[in-house]
Amino acid sequence: MGDVLAGIHATWEFGTDSVLIRFERGIRTPKLFQSLRERRIPYAALSSVTLTPGKRGTVVLRAVPRAGADPLVEAASGQLKEGCDPYRLVLPAEREVLAEYYADELRALLDPASDEPADRFLVAAPEAPMNFKAYDGRAGFDGERVSFRWSWTGASSAKWKAGDQTFKVSELAGIVWRSPEALDGYLRLLPRAATPVDHRTGGSLGDLHGPDGSGSAGGGPADGMPAAAPVARAADQDPAAVLFGLGYGPVHESLPFAAAVLESVRRTQPAPAASAPALVNAGRRDPADIAERIHHLGELHRAGLVTDAEYTAKKAQLLAEL
Repeated sequence: MGDVLAGIHATWEFGTDSVLIRFERGIRTPKLFQSLRERRIPYAALSSVTLTPGKRGTVVLRAVPRAGADPLVEAASGQLKEGCDPYRLVLPAEREVLAEYYADELRALLDPASDEPADRFLVAAPEAPMNFKAYDGRAGFDGERVSFRWSWTGASSAKWKAGDQTFKVSELAGIVWRSPEALDGYLRLLPRAATPVDHRTGGSLGDLHGPDGSGSAGGGPADGMPAAAPVARAADQDPAAVLFGLGYGPVHESLPFAAAVLESVRRTQPAPAASAPALVNAGRRDPADIAERIHHLGELHRAGLVTDAEYTAKKAQLLAEL
């Protein structure tokens, strides 16, 4: 379209295949926006466009990202407050007609597969190197390795005994980010050999599936995923996690960090192992067993260890075994 739409805290510049969002700098601009500076969002990364009334005589134009298209959104996992949503453009109410015009223009440019989850990240992640200070240490990421350097004033004795940590991206299966604005927020790395962590509680998914982490005798990890070992540590005791606290690990520093790590992890993950061909005369599987495996697959998906595309494919495969 080649047009520019200026709103409060941001300006959208419409190109032939993407919209460039430039964020303003200023006291009233959310710090996350200032940290991001600008983001180029391909139209292929969007699922829909909405226009709704805002607060105090404003309207809100929002481009809704596709599931799995943006590492920042995936890392945030629905925890961002409305005012920090980088896909919202707030405009004065008197510009509603103009906003409606651009909303219609954007809708016409959406990909035919916009309703489906993206099979890879389509939006660029924040660039490394980057670092931030957490309550119990300092986290750094150089693009290939994540490092945790413990603070003598905040780190637990368990972390001091483990010593400073360095993790190669190739050795990680995913990350879990719990907002610093929530109680007991943290950034946790998920090594490939570790049990997926339930980000809702900070505990291990092994706690939900029994001591072997499989859920049932017939269950197990999704194709291409390593066997999980039981791990049940709180974030303040886990050397693979840094703990946030009041004034430590703020959203505008820790979330872009988490997104950059997540993108690197996904990019370096090996392709899922091919499924073994089904036997021609094989009998039907026990429905209870299939249900348990789908439940376990869902937990892996929510923990970020299985992509949307992998989850959909594996679930369909399991259902076909009934």
